[in-house]
Order: sequence, then C-alpha cells, then structure tokens
Amino acid sequence: MVFFSLSEGLRNIAMDSNSLAMPISDPNAWATAMNNLGMSPMSMTGQPIMSDFDPSLGMMTGIAPMNPMMPGLGIVPPPVSQDMPIVKEIIHCKSCTLFPPNPNLPPPATRERPPGCKTVFVGGLPENATEQLIVEVFEQCGSIIAIRKSKKNFCHIRFAEEHTVDKALFLSGYRIRLGSSTDKKDTGRLHVDFAQARDDLYEWECRQRMLAREERHRRRIEEDRLRPPSPPPIVHFSEHECSQLGEKLKDDSKFAEAVRVLLTWVERGEVNRRNANNIYSMIQSSNSHIRRLMNEKAAHEKEMEEAKEKFKNALAGILVQFEQIVSVFHAASKQKAWDHFSKAQRKNLDMWRKQAEEIRNIHNEELMGIRREEEMEMSDDDMEDQTERSRPLAQVEALKEENDSLRCQLDAYRNEVELLKQEQGKAQPQRSEEDATRQQQLSFLQQALQGMQKQLLKLREDLKQRETELEKNSEEKQQLESQIQSLKDRIQAFPTSHALPVSYRRLSFFIFGFSSTGIISTFLHVHPFGASIEYICSYLQRLDTKISTTEVETLLGRLPCTFKQELTGVGASLEKRWKFCGFEGIKMA
Repeated sequence: MVFFSLSEGLRNIAMDSNSLAMPISDPNAWATAMNNLGMSPMSMTGQPIMSDFDPSLGMMTGIAPMNPMMPGLGIVPPPVSQDMPIVKEIIHCKSCTLFPPNPNLPPPATRERPPGCKTVFVGGLPENATEQLIVEVFEQCGSIIAIRKSKKNFCHIRFAEEHTVDKALFLSGYRIRLGSSTDKKDTGRLHVDFAQARDDLYEWECRQRMLAREERHRRRIEEDRLRPPSPPPIVHFSEHECSQLGEKLKDDSKFAEAVRVLLTWVERGEVNRRNANNIYSMIQSSNSHIRRLMNEKAAHEKEMEEAKEKFKNALAGILVQFEQIVSVFHAASKQKAWDHFSKAQRKNLDMWRKQAEEIRNIHNEELMGIRREEEMEMSDDDMEDQTERSRPLAQVEALKEENDSLRCQLDAYRNEVELLKQEQGKAQPQRSEEDATRQQQLSFLQQALQGMQKQLLKLREDLKQRETELEKNSEEKQQLESQIQSLKDRIQAFPTSHALPVSYRRLSFFIFGFSSTGIISTFLHVHPFGASIEYICSYLQRLDTKISTTEVETLLGRLPCTFKQELTGVGASLEKRWKFCGFEGIKMA
C-alpha cells in the first residue's frame, strides 16, 4: 500500500489488492475497513455497499472520500501545483523496499534537461541488484524500451515517453533495500538524473523537422490563399483573333478586356504593313468609346451632385429638429416650469440640454462648411499654398496684403452679383431699358471679377518667383559669407608676413588695400592741403593696430591717379605731404 500526503488534508492513496490481508469476499469486513479509512465503502464492481455512509464518522478524518478501484494510481502521484509540497512515503515492492529521504534535506541536484530526453541515469544501485529488480521499480513510471546496466552499480533506462522521465526523477534520493536483508551489498541510495542519448536527440530533431515542414506547408497554403489571382494570359496575334477582338471592342461589356489585349499586341510589336489597317480600325473603335465614357462620367457626377444636395437638405431638416428640441429645453428651463421639477429631473434636463446644444452646433458647423465649399471657387490647396509660410521681407508681406484685399473685393463683387440676381428674380422690371442696364451692370461686374481673378493669379506667380529668387539670393549670400570666413581664418592662421606664402601675402595685401583705400581717400579729402604719412598711419592705427607705415606708403605709391606726393615748406621745414587727386581729372573734364 502506498500513501501520498498533500497540504490542507488532500491525499491520494494507491492501494494494491495483493498486499491486503483482509479477505475481500467478506463485505462487512471490507465496509468496516473502508469506513475506518474515511472512504465510502464500494464493492469490487464499484457499487456502494452502505447507502447511509457518513464520512465524518470514520477513524481517519480529514481524508477525502475516494473510490479504491480508481485506475491509474501508481507509485508516482499525478502532477500537482508547485506551491503544494509533496510528502514522500515508504514504497513497498515485491522484491525490495524504498525508503524516502529526509524531508529537511534540499532536493537532489539535476543537470540541464537535454531536448527530447527519454533516458535517465540511475546511480547508487545495490551491488546485488538485477535487471529484473530495476524493471520492477521503474516500470510503474512508464513503458521501458531498453536498459543498459553497468557493473559499477549504475544503469541507463530509456522510456517510451518523455513525461515518464519526470516520474522517474521522483525516486531520486530514496534508499533501496532488497527484501529484509541489511547487508551492504543489498542496500543503496538511488540517484536519478537526466541522461543525454543520441537516439533521443535524433528523434527530437526528426520531430522538430516534421513540425517545421508542417509550418512551412501551412504558410505556403496561407500565402497561396492570400495571393491575388494572376491575370489571364494574352492570346497571340492572328487573323482570326484580330477579327474577334474587333467585335469585342464594339461591345461595351467586353471593351475593358479587349482593349487590354490590343495594348499588349501593340506593345509587343505585332503591327506591320499587312495588318496595319486592322489595327487602325481597332484603335478607331477604341476611340469611339471616349464619348460613352464621358457621358458615364457626367451621369456619375450628376448623381454625386444630387446625393450632395439630398444630404444637405436632410442635414438642414435634422438641424431644424435639433433647434426645436433645444427650444423645448430652453422653455423647460424657465422659472415658470423649472420650479415644478425635482432636483434629479433638473439635473437630467440640464445635461440633456447641453448635449443637444453640442450636437446642434456640430451639425450647424457641418452644414455651414458645405455651403462655404459650394461658394468658394478657389480650392483649399491654393489657400494653403498662399498661407503656407510667412516671409519677414516687406515685399512678400505687401503682396500678401494685396492678395487679401483682392479676395475681399472678390467676395464683395460676388455678393453684389447674388443680390442682383435675387432682385431680378423677385421684382419683374416693367421697362426693357432697366433690363438692359442691369444686364450691362452684370456683364461689367463679371468682367471685373474675371480681371480680379487674373490679377490675383499673376500676383501669386510673382510671389512664387520672388520667393524662389529670395531663396537663391540667401543661398548665394551664405556661400559668400562662408568663403569670406574661410579666407579670414586662413589669414589669421598665418599672422606674420614672413611666414606667409607669396599668394597669401598678395591676397592679404589686396584685402588691406581694398578696405584702406576708401578710408585714406575720405581722410585726405577733408585735408585739402595734404597730410604726412605719419599722420595718415596714426589715423589708420586707431582702426587697426597692425597697419604699418611701409604698407600704407606702398599702397599710396601704387595708386598715382588717386594720390600724389608734394613737398611743402622751405629749408628746415621742408615736408612730404600726400594729397587726394582723384577728382582732378573730373574737374578738368
């Protein structure tokens, strides 16, 4: 007999009828034994023996009643939850007895489970253990395929199913004793662990490949199901097919398929001198369908306009009903009726009124948007292009303001035209002269409207051109600034004139002369009697301390048409002065 105890008094019991010493033929004795165990007395056929059985009267209370004839109860309990600890008990077999390990010890260590493992390693067997004993102990875990026993008290057992390996691991840590012998050769401590076998790995790989093939087959079927159908093949050109295609092109229901065949023939290069007339006649037949397609398009557009009009009218009717509902709520909110409602009713009325107003406003905005779209002649895309981005320049802003003013004038002229049309429909003129004048006014307004539209389009084009020019100029300006900055960086990298190459010295001197010539010319122009080179250098050094007298004198000497040197004074007061002579040639002329 084998007992397994679980937490909260749940226990599963497996009974072996061979180990019962009580004769089963006596029903009263059998019922008494079952009653003492707290189980419902059952016969060998599964019928209850005592109809008035009370489980609480048994000697072993806390054990749930169960049928002792339940199949499938062996030495290994069924899988239970991880948070319910299993209490191992003594296991009695025919040839040996298994004693459980100390429950306070940690569980035995195991290696990592190989994929598809069906083989276990069993160590710690008694020296006198036989293969028949091993089969007797482990066959109750599951069907055994092969046993490889070694001379060193261990063996390998290969089961038929993978889940039986977990049942065999349950016996790890048990002490085994053969019969009632206490000899050391008849005892041992079992150690059960996973074992890696080539056969297990091969079967697992075969199973994985089979699953992969099934998955690929399933995906292929799914892809074939979702793949769009292939277009029908195009027939090859022949006289017979050409005549049939000509008849199909004349039929409206077969035109789409026939024109595709005609396009394929022309692209393949089937046209030659012999069949050029036939191909031309088929192209002419295709061209005759243009009018039909235009008529169909016009009919669909008309249906769309009618649907829009119907939708607008229906929306207007819904809006009127919403207005009536909101009016009812407003009337109920007046003090004359409001005082008669309870607090909960007032709260509901207020909430319903707000919801009705929100829905009414949404429908009203939708209706106004539809009317606004009908009145506008320019598309929203053009409006977005105009207001896409604002330029800080004065010209762009001026063009936008002029565009807005023209749009306002355009709306005003449109409103005037609509008012004139309404007045013309309401009041019937009595004299033809008034009709003529009004028609003339309408024509003038229409012409003015067209002129304003053309002017508006021109302004848009000018605005786009100026924007492109500004972008180009800004790019060129950035390039020039980057070049100037790079030149300045190169000049600053070589501060001494001796270390600079010839090309850099020329460039630096050119930049110095270009900037200093205007300053010196202005300075000498306000000194009509001239100035010495030291006076000029002292003025320039206030702007740039790196300027030397030699550079300034060399620059003035290179420009004889702009600067000239004169000697002034007598005797010891003789002095060289530089004068500005750039305007003398102009005065003489």
